[in-house]
Amino acid sequence: MVTRLWRVASAADLVALKGCVFSVLILNFVLVCQLLLNPLVSAQDSKHGDATALFERVSENVKVKKYSEALNDLNAAIEADPALSEAYWHKASILRQLCRYEESEKNYKEFIEKKPQNSAAEKELTQLLQAQSALNSATELLQSGDYTKGLEYINKVVLVFSPACSKAKLLKVRLMIASKDYSGAISESGFILKEDEDNLEALLLRGRAYYYLADHDVAIRHYQKGLRLDPEHGELKKAYFALKNLLKKTKSAEDNASKGKLRVAVEDYRAALKLDPDHPAHNVHLYLGLCKLLVQLGRGKEAITSCSDALEIEEELVEALVQRGEAKLLTEDFEGAVADMKSAVEKSPEDNNIRRALAKAERSLKLSQRKDWYKILGISNTASVADIKRAYKKLALQWHPDKNVDNREEAEAKFRDIAAAYEV
Repeated sequence: MVTRLWRVASAADLVALKGCVFSVLILNFVLVCQLLLNPLVSAQDSKHGDATALFERVSENVKVKKYSEALNDLNAAIEADPALSEAYWHKASILRQLCRYEESEKNYKEFIEKKPQNSAAEKELTQLLQAQSALNSATELLQSGDYTKGLEYINKVVLVFSPACSKAKLLKVRLMIASKDYSGAISESGFILKEDEDNLEALLLRGRAYYYLADHDVAIRHYQKGLRLDPEHGELKKAYFALKNLLKKTKSAEDNASKGKLRVAVEDYRAALKLDPDHPAHNVHLYLGLCKLLVQLGRGKEAITSCSDALEIEEELVEALVQRGEAKLLTEDFEGAVADMKSAVEKSPEDNNIRRALAKAERSLKLSQRKDWYKILGISNTASVADIKRAYKKLALQWHPDKNVDNREEAEAKFRDIAAAYEV
């Protein structure tokens, strides 16, 4: 009896044990299912939130001009989920701003394919194509010489739709230099260097703008900084050594002039002028220095040319007017000399040296208006009576009115002067 009860109890325990084991297996199965399904459910639920955070982060990076970081985030998002259409649109927009037009167009088309009839994206794609065309046109206009039109394309189209386009900004600086807006070029290239202080092309162009303003020390500093970054940069090397050569030749001319080596200095000035004929801010001083030397050497006609070249560059240059007046005295253009000296006095009325130069020119003009009878007959003032008679007969025959029917008035005036000279 006892044995049978023990067997019944053991069987009940076994059933209970099996039930416990089965319950544990069921619980484990449920737990595993929860562990596997929860991430999937969470990912699905948070997918929209993650995309929103992504685009907010991209927008913040664009605001602070961290375009590379923004593009990296978008590329990673697209790689993780190629169906994330908004990422293509954001990427296309950034690439358009950077004027990476071919890549941008590809991403716009990818987005429009996924989201057809999106008018905003289609409008931006149209703007992209306009900017691309305008940038190409501006580049061509730089070559053809229509700099104003080129700047209009850059300012009103390209930089409106592609405000972060470094290529367009540098082209704008080139157009400004070509149109001789050197101060504007310095300002615009300064903005570029503020964003990227090691931009070699911006350093070159800013140095060139300072060069054309004859601010040579600042120009050299820009060239040197660029060459420290890239010692083999062709354009920077060319600009740097050309400027050094110009300054060397100019100093040589000034040194030789101060040492009294006037003819050597003249050749140095002329050599310096040949180095860059398109550098008026510096050449005006070279022309003036050359004019002064030529006046000292008594080479009036050459001096007039040099001073006139200086005045063509800077019409208010008083010293050039005075020197040209002195040169005209050498060529016996007394009226021209007086006119130049008067202009100089008007521009600098307090300068007594110029007033004395004017008085000298006026005396020379007055003396020149007295008839030189010997000169009229073409003889020296030591000529003999026989020389005077021979000269008179020759000129009287040459200028007799009956022999000069085509220019009778001039002949009559000449004949009267010849007769008066002979009589005196």
